[in-house]
Amino acid sequence: MVVLSVPAEVTVILLDIEGTTTPIAFVKDILFPYIKENVKEYLQTHWEEEECQQDVHLLRKQAEEDAHLDGAVPIPAAPGNGVDDTQQMIQAVVDNVCWQMSLDRKTTALKQLQGHMWRAAFSAGHMKAEFFADVVPAVRKWREAGMKVYIYSSGSVEAQKLLFGHSTEGDILELVDGHFDTKIGHKVESESYRKIANSIGGSTNNILFLTDVTREASAAEEADVHVAVVVRPGNAGLTDDEKTYYSLVTSFSELHLPSST
Repeated sequence: MVVLSVPAEVTVILLDIEGTTTPIAFVKDILFPYIKENVKEYLQTHWEEEECQQDVHLLRKQAEEDAHLDGAVPIPAAPGNGVDDTQQMIQAVVDNVCWQMSLDRKTTALKQLQGHMWRAAFSAGHMKAEFFADVVPAVRKWREAGMKVYIYSSGSVEAQKLLFGHSTEGDILELVDGHFDTKIGHKVESESYRKIANSIGGSTNNILFLTDVTREASAAEEADVHVAVVVRPGNAGLTDDEKTYYSLVTSFSELHLPSST
């Protein structure tokens, strides 16, 4: 087994989710299709609720910003109270959500609605989050060794908490010290990692970031964060240069913590 020694100054392990702790297939084949298949029914059921109306309001604002984009789907302003008007508006929201998802967009408006839909699904027991088998034992071990563990994902903090709160391993939220999403900045911008270090109250070289995406790894490195690239089944392949350049792990069990003196 390859062993990667974690530098002695590391006190925080920062984890990506998709392709790192959780199989990409779970996200691509279960989480996202659930949204497309259920968004219309969800909107019809929750339309009158304030939270749903706030989600629609955000999506409408996003649609206005997107008006210049090819194929953009507008969401009309609040209609009269006719049933037909409401159905038309719901259909516009459905079309907009599907359009954004077809382009794999990560807008806050889209993430917020997805987060609320997943919350309803997880709470009702319709789905459980999947984690790679090595993840939970490793995280327990790191915490016993005094490490802090944080999550940084493009999925909203709310969606992250749902995954860790409703997993095939049970509720493992208590294993995580905190969560970051793109509100702190995008994962391919080095400034985001400085902000995370600031927020945690440490320096960037106290952090080890585990991700499957080399562009994120590169941005983190620019900010003096230690990085290991996680190679999992279903993840995008790496170039020969990337394989040579980055420290690679195929399981969290390959990380060897500095023995605490």
